[in-house]
Amino acid sequence: MSYAPPPGLPFVNSMTPAVLVLLGPVARDDVPRLCEDVRARLEATGAGVVVCDVGGLGPPGLTTVDALARLQLAARRAGGRIRLRDPDPALRALLDLVAIRFEVEGQPEERKPPLRVEEAVEPGDPAV
Repeated sequence: MSYAPPPGLPFVNSMTPAVLVLLGPVARDDVPRLCEDVRARLEATGAGVVVCDVGGLGPPGLTTVDALARLQLAARRAGGRIRLRDPDPALRALLDLVAIRFEVEGQPEERKPPLRVEEAVEPGDPAV
C-alpha cells in the first residue's frame, strides 16, 4: 500500500503559528473547549506556538487571567506555548500583578546582557 506525500512544504508549514482569536469576555464554561482547540492547533501546525489574539476581549478580569493560564498549561502539556497578540495594557498589568508571564508578539525577548562586555571609555570621562 502506498500513498502520495502531502502537498506543500512541511518545513515551511510547520513554522507558521496557529492563531486563536478570543472575542468578548471568556466564561469559565468556554475554557475546556479553548484548551482542546489549543492542543488541536499545536498538533495540526507542529509549530509549537499558538498566537492568542486577545485584542477583542474587552476589560480584563480574573476569569480572563485564569483562562489564559489554563491555555498556557494546555499548550505546555502539548509541547508548545502561547504568545499573546494585541493585549490591553490593563491585561498586561493584571498578568504582571499575578506574576504570570506570557510572550507578547512584537515585544523583544528579555535576556541577560552577554558576559564579559566592556564599555568603551572616552578620554575625559570621570572614573566611576
